[in-house]
This record gives sequence, C-alpha cells and structure tokens, in this order.
Amino acid sequence: MTDRKDPAKSSSKDPAPAEKGAGSAKQSMGGPSAKPRAARPKRSLLERAATALGSGTSSDDAGVRNLAAADRLDAKVDATEALVAAIPENVNKPAEYALRGKVPQPPQGATAKPENLDATASTITESNESEKNGAKAAPGENLNQGPLQKHRADSLGRALTTNQGVPVGDNQNSLRAGLRGPTLLEDFILREKITHFDHERIPERVVHARGSGAHGYFECTEDITALTKAAPFAKVGKRTPVFVRFSTVAGERGSADTVRDTRGFAVKFYTDEGNWDLVGNNMPIFFIQDPMKFPDVVHAVKPEPHHQMPQASSAHDTFWDFISLMPESTHHIMWQMSDRAIPRSFRTMQGFGVHTFRLVNEAGQATLVKFHWTPVLGTHSLDWDEAVKIAGADPDFHRRDLWEAIEGGAFPEYLLQIQTFTEEEAEKWSFDVLDPTKIVPEELVPLRTVGRLVLNRNPDNFFAETEQVAFCTQHVVPGIDFTNDPLLQGRNFSYLDTQLSRLGGPNFHEIPINTPVAQIHNNQRDGFHRQTINRGRVNYEPNSLAGGCPFQAGARGFASVAERLLAQQASTEPTKLRGKPEKFADHYTQARLFWASQTPIEREHIARAFRFELTRVQTQAIRERVVRMIRNVDEALAA
Repeated sequence: MTDRKDPAKSSSKDPAPAEKGAGSAKQSMGGPSAKPRAARPKRSLLERAATALGSGTSSDDAGVRNLAAADRLDAKVDATEALVAAIPENVNKPAEYALRGKVPQPPQGATAKPENLDATASTITESNESEKNGAKAAPGENLNQGPLQKHRADSLGRALTTNQGVPVGDNQNSLRAGLRGPTLLEDFILREKITHFDHERIPERVVHARGSGAHGYFECTEDITALTKAAPFAKVGKRTPVFVRFSTVAGERGSADTVRDTRGFAVKFYTDEGNWDLVGNNMPIFFIQDPMKFPDVVHAVKPEPHHQMPQASSAHDTFWDFISLMPESTHHIMWQMSDRAIPRSFRTMQGFGVHTFRLVNEAGQATLVKFHWTPVLGTHSLDWDEAVKIAGADPDFHRRDLWEAIEGGAFPEYLLQIQTFTEEEAEKWSFDVLDPTKIVPEELVPLRTVGRLVLNRNPDNFFAETEQVAFCTQHVVPGIDFTNDPLLQGRNFSYLDTQLSRLGGPNFHEIPINTPVAQIHNNQRDGFHRQTINRGRVNYEPNSLAGGCPFQAGARGFASVAERLLAQQASTEPTKLRGKPEKFADHYTQARLFWASQTPIEREHIARAFRFELTRVQTQAIRERVVRMIRNVDEALAA
C-alpha cells in the first residue's frame, strides 16, 4: 500500500462542520440511499487533505468549509476501501483446526496499515480539540492505564468545588427558606454531598475483608529463563512494580488484627506483559480439597447466623462441627492452632502460593512449581496472651506496624523461593501435588531463591488502593500456568466473580490500582463505570475495517500447557466423573510431620490453642469428635 499523508496531521486547523443543507456524511460516503451530487474534478489525496485541514477550514466562505469536509470524507472512504481490500480473506482460519490430530500453533493475526488514520476513526471531527477533548488518540495507544500519577489529586491552594467543578461559596450552611425555615430541595450542593456520603461504602470482601497494603517492587536475583519466560524473571536485576495486600480471613473489615487466623499474602505484579496475581496465604495448605466445600468452610468459620457471634474467631460450634467432619482439614488445623496463626508482624510473616503451578519456558516446556515468600527479618509470632491484650489495646496493630515501618524507611523485604519438580518426580511421592491440603517437604525439594520483594511506599488513599485492589488467581502471564488442582480451578472462578459484585461490574480492571502498566487492547466494551473511550467503529475480531487490529498475538501470547488429560487413567475409568484421586485420602501423615517439627514450647502453644477453642464449643459431641480427630495426629496431644 502506498503511503498517504494523514489529513489529521496536515495542519493544526480543523474542518468546520458543514452548514445545514450541505451534503451529509452518508451522501458523501456513497451509501445505498445517497442522493447523487454534482460531479466535480477528482483531485489527489494530498490536494483534498490540504483543503480539508488547510486554509479552507478557516475560511469565512461556507462553500469552502463544506468542500473541505466533503473532501475529508472522500479521503476516508478511499482509505477505508484500500484498508479492507488489503485483507481479502481470513488467512488464519485453517490454523484453528487440528489436522490428523495435531493442533497447530496459533499464528499472529493478519493486519494492514491504513493509508489515512481517518479510515479507523470514529469521526473525522476527532481533531477538533478542546480543554476537555484534548488530542485525539495516538495510534496504538491506550492511556487509560499505567502510572497512578494521573489519577492522584492534591488540593493545595485550591477552592472547594462540587463534583461538577462548581466553586462552593458556603460549606457551613444548607439553603433554607428563611433563617428558621425548612431546608430547600433546590440545594444541589447539599444533596450532592449527602448523596455521595450515603453511597461511600461498597460491599466488603466475603473473606479477607480486613487488610493492609503497600507498594513496592520485585527484583529477579537468579536466572531461571530455562524454566520460565514470565516477564518478572526475564533477566537478573529486572524490577517489576508490585502492590501487596496482607489480610486476615474470617474477620470483618473492622475486626482486630491480632486474632488467631490464617493471613492472606497477595501480590499483584504489574509486568510488561500484563498483571500477575500470586494470591497466597501465610500457611502453605488449605482446609479443603475441593471448591464444592469452599462456601461451607467459610460459612462455618464466620459468626453464627442466628446471633452473629463470635467475630473473627474460630472458637465456636459451627466451625469445629464442620472441621471435625472433614478429616482433610487436620493438617491445616495444626497450623491454625500453632503460633503461625498469630504473626508478630506482616514484616515477619511467611507467604505461600499454596497451590502447585506450572512454569513454562520459551520452548513450551513446563515444570511444576511451589512459590514461597520468606521474610528477611525471620518468622516471628505473638504469644496468645500478647495477641489478646494487643487486640484490646490496639486493634490496628499490624496495620500500624506496616505503615510506620515503611514511613520510617525500614522497608519490609521478602525472598521469593521456589520448589520445582517434574510430573514424573511427583508421581513417585506418597502424596498428590494437586492436593491443596499437602505440602512438598523441603527434604524432597529444597527451596531455591530467585528474587526479592521490597515494600517501599505506603498508599495515598486506603479506599482507592487497598480496598479497591482486586486480586484474582486467574490473572497470570505468559510463562505461568495452572495445574489441575481442583481448589485452584474453583478459585479461578470465584475470585473473578466476587469482584463483579464488590466493585460494581466487569470494568473493575479500569480502577487505577488494578490497571496494568502493559497496554490493554481488546473488543470488550460498555458496562457499568466504563472509563476507556475506544476509537473507531470496530469491536470484533477478525476484522478488516480496523486493519485487523487488535490482532491475536500468536506465539508471543499466553498459551495453556498442552497435557494429556487421560494419559494415566485406566481405560475403564469414566472420562467425566465426580471424585478424588486415591492419594487425596491420606489426611494425617503431613499433620503428624508438622507436629513432629515443632519445638516443645510450640507444642505447648498448640495444645493451649486447642483447649481454648474447644472450651468455647458448647456441644460435647463436637468436642469429642475433634479429640478423636486429633488422636490421629498424636495421642499425647489428644489427651
């Protein structure tokens, strides 16, 4: 295709709108119902562009202005025809089908470059700039993501205004009919202020409602490009911005920090290939094996529904009733009753990815992986008596500690360590690596340090950042992939689904804290609170009217690891069923290993925790059932 000069860049002057009676855009573009217009000499594109954006648009002569608009529309039609003609067919269609059982690698989408940027514009008037419109969209750019700077506001030296930018003359008194008369409905300043106040709160998270966050960076410290092509590990020394949110699980948004509970340790990596969310906990296992039981365990640990007590505590009947009937939870309960459930600080708390994931390299080869965060300050906990007193004296203890440490320059730091192993190695072990109630012992696979996480900036606004940040386990980037861990698969659905109700719809990714630093280009449109103003008339793929853009990335895009789902299944086993593998049935071996790893004082703390929790359980049969469960771990502990 020959290069043509973009009319929108030929001059800083813009075409004036056609006056009433002038040829419409439909007529100018030769639509099926267009009326014939008087023939005029066909001029070159450059000549028409010069008229459209040159002196003709500033002329006082309406005829000259009309000619300029008509010429620009003609140029748009010509460029559109040429652009569409450059993609005569969907050449990639055959690559969608497997040939002789082999699925081809997806190719990059076919594209064409427009001769004239008006060809892909929504309107030729896009070059009419104003203080609000600003400049038209730059080719291939989406400015609705990136640094948070453009979203920050500072009111130093500014007068108070309404949300519409109207200066507020009196912020002390509502408008009344006389000094002692009724308040008037016409007081739009009062109504706006009260209405916004009435709607300030959003639904809190079902779990992990109580949280604290910080900005920082992840730095790759070891070359693992042989294992993964993921952007954060592209080279040693590369730094990736992150936002981290620590949280309790069971308590509500206003509950205390130092309760006995699992803690969330969620990290959002803003990589140059999209956002990666590593949504972990400070314990390496879960209570349950299957997502079918996720609502049940959360309902059980939450305050009992008939009187909404106790808050942020597992010491009650419904929780232990559920746990005592779910032997798979034994391992997690041992951790929950240990000192790990009451960390001294977020700065001295480990984190775990919990599930088994996959690392994928450039060749498409996959390696199984477990992720660990290890605090540089070491792992430290509170004693139960300390935790109870602190909860009463300072319920914000962990939040305050994190904030003040960062403000004082004592930046929290963690090592990212991984355990990597093959599927063949995993098959030989007595436990199943897809079981989220099991760990991979370090004696089998030692930890390998590959990076460090540093938290060096507090948020500007708790609600805008810490509360509105949305973590989803399904947010991965090329080089990271899922396994068939059933609970991970369930979380992939649940975490996205909960953001839709909590943050008001499918556009939560446009909330500033959630936007990636990578460019967003797709055909998803509309919905509540849409921020992006998409240029052009194309919202589908494949297309030719937009030059095939945005096009599928092909080999450089995300691709799921190809696996043989039925390779190790007996030929008599159904291909679709409900059930669990045999190795999932061992509920006590790793719980016993955890108990054996504890020091005498740590064992005493676990025993005290069980005694405290069970003395709050009113039903004797539940207490007895829990004791029977504990006997499978250690007779002395049960005694």
